[in-house]
Amino acid sequence: MIIYPSIDKLLEKVPSRYSLAVLAAKRAHELEAGDLKMLSDYKSDKSVGKALEEIAAGDVIIDPKSKMLERDAEKLDHKD
Repeated sequence: MIIYPSIDKLLEKVPSRYSLAVLAAKRAHELEAGDLKMLSDYKSDKSVGKALEEIAAGDVIIDPKSKMLERDAEKLDHKD
């Protein structure tokens, strides 16, 4: 089974795995809450998969002015 999108493609769009996890989770919550979908067609049925597809497409990005995502990723990093 091939997982789409690949982690390599996703890491071209997001600087770290931790930031990717936080960004995908936040976007998945938005989709679950009824936020507008950014793509017309998704391969995944689940909100996390849809969020990852949007990130891979470049439709969901990290706001460079926002430090919230960076802080959330640092919290994940320090739990190891």
